[in-house]
Amino acid sequence: MIKRFFLSTLVVGLATSIIANEAQPLVSFVPSAATFELSESALLFDLSEKAAVHTVTHLFAKDLERVTGKKPAINPASPNESTVIIGTVGESRLIQQLVSEGKLDVSKIENQWEQFIIKRIKNPLPGIKQGLVIVGSDRRGTAYGLLTISEAIGVNPWYWWADVPVEKKADIYITQDFVSRAPSVKYRGIFINDEDWGLLPWAANNSEKELGDIGPKTYAKVCELLLRLKANMMAPAMHTCTGAFYSHPQSKVIADQYGIIMTTSHCEPLLFNNAAPSEWDKEIDGEWNYGTNKTTIWNKLNDRVQETSQYENIYTVGMRGLHDEGMRGDYSEQRKVELLEEVMKDQRDILTSHLDRSVEEIPQIFVPYKETLNLYNLGLEVSEDVTLVWTDDNFGYLKRLSNPEEQQRSGGAGVYYHFSYLGPPHDYLWLNTTPPVLFYSELMKAYENGADRYWLVNVGDIKPAELGMQTFFELAWNVEAFDAESINTHQAEFLSKIYGEKHKSTFQYILDTYYRLAWSRKPEYMGWERQWDPDDTLEQLADSEFSFEHYNDAQQRLTDYANIASLSEQIASTLPTSQQPSFFEMLGYPVQASHQMNRKFLLAQLNHELSAKGQFAEANWAAQQSTEAQKIIDELNLQYNSLLDGKWQGMMMVPPGLVAKYQNMPDLNKFDGVDPIPVNLEPEANKNQLDACIIADLEAFEFISENQIHSISLLEGIGYDWKAIQLGKAEEPTQDPSQLNGPRVEYDFAGVDQKSVTVHVTTIPFFPLHTGVSNQFGISLNGADPVIFQNEPTEFSKNWKDQVLENGVTATATFQTSGNPQDTHTLTLTLGDPGIMIQKVIIDWGGLKKTYVGTSIVNK
Repeated sequence: MIKRFFLSTLVVGLATSIIANEAQPLVSFVPSAATFELSESALLFDLSEKAAVHTVTHLFAKDLERVTGKKPAINPASPNESTVIIGTVGESRLIQQLVSEGKLDVSKIENQWEQFIIKRIKNPLPGIKQGLVIVGSDRRGTAYGLLTISEAIGVNPWYWWADVPVEKKADIYITQDFVSRAPSVKYRGIFINDEDWGLLPWAANNSEKELGDIGPKTYAKVCELLLRLKANMMAPAMHTCTGAFYSHPQSKVIADQYGIIMTTSHCEPLLFNNAAPSEWDKEIDGEWNYGTNKTTIWNKLNDRVQETSQYENIYTVGMRGLHDEGMRGDYSEQRKVELLEEVMKDQRDILTSHLDRSVEEIPQIFVPYKETLNLYNLGLEVSEDVTLVWTDDNFGYLKRLSNPEEQQRSGGAGVYYHFSYLGPPHDYLWLNTTPPVLFYSELMKAYENGADRYWLVNVGDIKPAELGMQTFFELAWNVEAFDAESINTHQAEFLSKIYGEKHKSTFQYILDTYYRLAWSRKPEYMGWERQWDPDDTLEQLADSEFSFEHYNDAQQRLTDYANIASLSEQIASTLPTSQQPSFFEMLGYPVQASHQMNRKFLLAQLNHELSAKGQFAEANWAAQQSTEAQKIIDELNLQYNSLLDGKWQGMMMVPPGLVAKYQNMPDLNKFDGVDPIPVNLEPEANKNQLDACIIADLEAFEFISENQIHSISLLEGIGYDWKAIQLGKAEEPTQDPSQLNGPRVEYDFAGVDQKSVTVHVTTIPFFPLHTGVSNQFGISLNGADPVIFQNEPTEFSKNWKDQVLENGVTATATFQTSGNPQDTHTLTLTLGDPGIMIQKVIIDWGGLKKTYVGTSIVNK
């Protein structure tokens, strides 16, 4: 029995949290029956509420003024006939009065986490004829209720951080009541990191000139953004160039005023930033070595917990070295395990000495990051109430998740994920090019395996990661609103809600192309150098493996980038002046800058190739074009930093990281006295028609699953040709890949006139799901015993570096054939460990002009 399984499509709105039901929106701008007129209302709340309710009530008042031009009264001396009543269950006397009088039922949200009710009530309190009650289960629930209405009336969460304009409306009406769902993930936040080249210079020269640092004014804007995105926690910037978060005392007060929970990165125990000289000075404090300097370290940690104990925090337990280093001290691995267990016991004692609750009730995380994962795997004991926060490999691939035994832990699990990273084999600090289908696949894999407690995403400088952050937090709020299809269209829908539905299909094409081209090679990697590599020859700028000569892919890449850059400029030219800055920040700049970075390096490569052939005039033209590309990048940066009278001055540059070279110009050959002659870079129509080689069409594979347990599907939005076959979902049971009658995909082909073929199957380089499983699949031809492959790379090995730079790993198998070109052959790929994604299949019997089968061969 042959079955095809595709992921179901769930139609959702722009943000499910602002839609009360699928038929009717929460807000209308024209009156109708049983509506509440928001535009003429006052705001009323109990002054005894927590600070976050005060803060967000005033934000909401400003939002109403932004839309209507009218500033609502807050807690007026005499009642207003139309009033928004704001409060928190158990905190507000106003809410308690409505409940006790039987006018409000809060049973659906009472004692729940971050939920809210929006309800219209007639004559709720004396003197008020029309009431709109916004009640939260806790302080953030109340805040989310208010800001849900803000978004519904047209105040985009990115109104300030990405300058999305607010459309004026004379009248606003609330059309129905609404009860929110509980968030899918309990703790949802960002880590501001590698802020050296964007957020720090911007803050120091703009929002906080008097401080010259990232401080409370900047964090106030960050916290507001997080609340509008329905996030609830933040790990602050912590590089040595930045003043430590707690070195500016008002910063922690600001976070609390917005109801934002403070957390820290994997290397900051108990909120202590040992990378900051103001926190840990080696000359004064000695070595960061718990085995030899325990008293000093203990005192520092104790002081920090005492200082912060009145606020809502999530505490990192454990210890690494200074900043992002391994544990200090010449210890055996077993001694490190013992020392780390001692550290965590002492840290938990510190917590209970300052927080008036049991240690099991204090939110704590342990992050097995880099070398710490090795110690955990050696048997490190972590108290079961501590949340295990699993990490990706810094390049988007989760290294492991909770196994069945770990999924029973009371502390649950979470994820630390990257949209930006500084480290080997190469930084990607400049642009956000992580495709939504990739992070959806990894995060949902985590969620289905119990990682629903804590999601932290490294966003670098926040800008230009707006689209990624928007998608990430909508997913974290409601995972059920998305599947692998809708996640890929979400960002185009988000943009079309701002800039016009007529552009939706164009936005989708631009984004698909933008992410697809970066999938095979991020813009930051186009210099082809590697960072901190043992082979120092690889640390120099080099020509790419894209080909002008053989496969047409260099020309096609340039053409594709030129197309989307042109489309983005065309759309921008049609937009009102008020919308152009935000469009440039969120889409125009990333697309155009990516185009020019590719022009810079690919045309330098063409210059080298033409020079070697003696085509000096053409080589001079290629050199001119490469140089022009760098000039345009500089102009784009200037344009960005000059937007809105310099609002973002200092925010945008091509970050050099610490040792990266891609921001530099490659060497160019220039020939004096030779006039440049343009080169035709149009892709040649038949250049990809490879002889004695088939690039299999993934859509032509037949999906076979007789047990109906395993789902095999064709995904769009990931892979070299922007589609991939998923051999089952990761949460499904493991199969024996050596069996040809199990779940599988098959592809028929003919034309082989040789006695053997070599099959190259390129998969997406996922790690095994957790301990005890691998990531096997099988390759078979014509019923032969499958050749079994598995990919378990060691982080920082050459194999792993190749994989993350190329977003692929290739398995190769050779099979004997009849040599009769009339014979039909059947290629079978068998499921082993579910979740494998096949992104390219090449069947070769002598047609490949080089062995590289990853990024440099495009579909016919």
